[in-house]
Amino acid sequence: MNNTSAHTLIGPFSQIVTMAHLPEAGPILDDELHVLEQAGVVVQGEKIVKVGDYIKLMQEAEQQDYQLQTINEPMVLLPGLIDAHTHICFAGSRANDYAMRVAGKSYLEIARSGGGILDSVRKTREATLIELVNLMKKRCDRHLQEGVTTCEVKSGYGLSVDDEIKMLEAIQLVNKHHTIDLIPTCLAAHMRPPEFTDSKIYLNCILNDLLPVLKEQGLAKRVDIFIEDTAFTEADSMEYLLAARKLEFDITVHADQFTTGGSRVACEVGALSADHLEASREEEIELMRTAGVVATVLPGASLGLGMHYAPARKMLDGGLCVAIATDWNPGSAPMGDLLLQAALLGASEKLSMAETLAGITSRAARALNLQDRGIFKRDYLADMIGFPTNNYKEILYFQGKLKPTRIWKRGVLKDIN
Repeated sequence: MNNTSAHTLIGPFSQIVTMAHLPEAGPILDDELHVLEQAGVVVQGEKIVKVGDYIKLMQEAEQQDYQLQTINEPMVLLPGLIDAHTHICFAGSRANDYAMRVAGKSYLEIARSGGGILDSVRKTREATLIELVNLMKKRCDRHLQEGVTTCEVKSGYGLSVDDEIKMLEAIQLVNKHHTIDLIPTCLAAHMRPPEFTDSKIYLNCILNDLLPVLKEQGLAKRVDIFIEDTAFTEADSMEYLLAARKLEFDITVHADQFTTGGSRVACEVGALSADHLEASREEEIELMRTAGVVATVLPGASLGLGMHYAPARKMLDGGLCVAIATDWNPGSAPMGDLLLQAALLGASEKLSMAETLAGITSRAARALNLQDRGIFKRDYLADMIGFPTNNYKEILYFQGKLKPTRIWKRGVLKDIN
């Protein structure tokens, strides 16, 4: 059991990359990274007390009788990674869709023919609550091993009141018992289910019959919608999201994946983030900058669909806060490796290492409106991951193949083997 009253000094680390003192939006130079050499971190309970020079902290530890966790090998410490957009609550596989896609059919063609998301809906509806819990637990286990300590999880493969509740209950159950912190989001507005012939009637069903239950039972505080030709129109989405805001839900939007328009809606309704953005242009970038909307880019979807990345370089140069997430899902983004995807995006889009690391830590926290993680800072959560190297640049240099060997969640060293 973690002693919440005792201070523990952990170190020495070859380097601690604090992610502190960085701009919240726009470009970041690597020279702006706050990197401590031969450093340690003092933890009390779940929280960080201080970081600094290990020798000085060791002298303080001897005077004040701190507990010690000694690191005996080269190690670089980062804040725990934050995956700000996933769909890891699902059943079944879409390997057949993938085979069709790489053979030449487009994502939209597969969706229009009745495949795609609706295939996952059928399989997820058939799954029991316990089956969904066990499947998601395995995905969380892998995410934790790869350094993710906080993970957003969407519903959206139920598309009925009962099945959406089942998904969000599964997320809640895993969150209670797993090391990773899960942030649930209601994506009942993923697409119109086959039982409904009118999108507005379906959205009203969500508003009237589902969202009040989620609020009452504490199953989700966030709402998402997919704005696209095969999903929901801008006008219907605007009406739905404004109504969700009146119910005091935070808003995020699947926007600009294939066509523009979704990001405009996100800006007008005061969304925390607009996610995807592969089709965004300078006009949309400026709208998001003015509105203060976080741009969450999803390289996993680009890799899975064989399409170009979101213009992350232009977004940063245009003054946006850019977060990077996996979009881990059974269809368009089945890989789910955050560090690997961020490294590949950074190489392609010419992002500095500081911009890439911020995108999966401090700026990802901002996309989820989490103000207690993603940075080594006093009273922030002691979510920390240690990589077996003495140079933080090797983390992205090895493009996701260098994995953390030590992971602390809320100050507790976890067994990831």
